Amino acid sequence: MFKIDSFVLYVEDIEISNKFYTETFECEGLVLSPTFVSFPLGTSVTIELKQLAQVSPSANTTGGGTELSLMVEGSKTLRNLYEQWEKKGVKFLQIPTELVFGLTFVAIDPDGHRIRVFTQNK
Repeated sequence: MFKIDSFVLYVEDIEISNKFYTETFECEGLVLSPTFVSFPLGTSVTIELKQLAQVSPSANTTGGGTELSLMVEGSKTLRNLYEQWEKKGVKFLQIPTELVFGLTFVAIDPDGHRIRVFTQNK
């Protein structure tokens, strides 16, 4: 069976996106080429940024069609993270909101990719 290794986000400007994820996630991406950067998340999944103009075969995909979903432990952690990201100038589509599955907020990156942070109801 397959094991999910990574999620690739196509970006317009690799330098702007690399800076955004480095500052927002507070970790350095591994630059694998001038058009490709990798950010490890957890123990087995990475977020990859690929310069859209260099995708082969070419793609017309833009941001916002998918959503990264990141779970955190507890509402206090979620609210603290929201406040930290807000101070960094991250833009949001949704402020911390209680939904049927738990507390959540949605941020967007420079290309419009959605980043949902949530806690699960227990």
